[in-house]
Amino acid sequence: MQNHDEIPVESESESTAFNIDYEADDDWSNYKDSDVMQQQSAIFEQDAARFPFVGDKEPLSSLEAEYKSGSPILLEKIKVLSEKYAAIRRTRGDGNCFFRSFMFSYLEHILESQDQAEVEHVKANVEKCRKTLQDLGYADFTFEDFFSLFIEQLDSVLQGNELSISHDELVSRSRDQCVSDYVVMFFRFVTSGEIKKRSEFFEPFILGLSNTTVEQFCKTSVEPMGEESDHVHITALCDALGVPIRVVYLDRSSCEKEGGVSVNHHDFVPTPADGANASTSETGSEPNPFIVLLYRPGHYDILYKK
Repeated sequence: MQNHDEIPVESESESTAFNIDYEADDDWSNYKDSDVMQQQSAIFEQDAARFPFVGDKEPLSSLEAEYKSGSPILLEKIKVLSEKYAAIRRTRGDGNCFFRSFMFSYLEHILESQDQAEVEHVKANVEKCRKTLQDLGYADFTFEDFFSLFIEQLDSVLQGNELSISHDELVSRSRDQCVSDYVVMFFRFVTSGEIKKRSEFFEPFILGLSNTTVEQFCKTSVEPMGEESDHVHITALCDALGVPIRVVYLDRSSCEKEGGVSVNHHDFVPTPADGANASTSETGSEPNPFIVLLYRPGHYDILYKK
């Protein structure tokens, strides 16, 4: 396992903006909870029309427009990123963007690589995750549909069978709420099961984040849809599925090196089967995960290497 002392503790604090327009002399005593909820729901629906769960692939330079009037250090870091990365694919900021980014990036990788060995590797780990949940006392009906749908999506990106789909169809499915939310729930159950199974390992980090028990953390911060993700979630999912993940950080932290600024990243590396600690690198020399996510305070998107 990676050195967790080096893992940034910043959480994914993403939410859809909610502002109520009102006159200065409005009587707020007339507002009911149902009125607020109705207006919030309308705003969510507006955002859904503007921002799909998974966006189109864009050149990395599109980020510059967002920060041209902001911090100069961010513009410098985008230039540094452009040396290694060519494009970005954005995800909706609804609290699930880490899981949606992981979902699409992984399935897209399998679609493009047709890596049968990787598919078998993950399927074997999915079966272990299923057994973990059963051993923890979860009834099969609470998670089985989510597991089945993920396996179906995994099979569909392998070409040469009747279930095979194209890249355009993968994008379309990832934007379908039923499919996308079910796969997110699959990841949430897998993550929760891994945290509970290794509760002694995760407990110190959870106490540092939320001062709550492992059980309560999973119940309130992992399994519900829309709950934000941090390093505990990423570590657990990475270990459970055996898939390394690189997170690149685009923030205002000062990361100066000789000749200019640098961009920090962290590689989340699955724990080996023997339980030994796996090495990680901040320099990018090893390992070299095929899933690369961009973390901007409050959000995860997908990065594409050159």
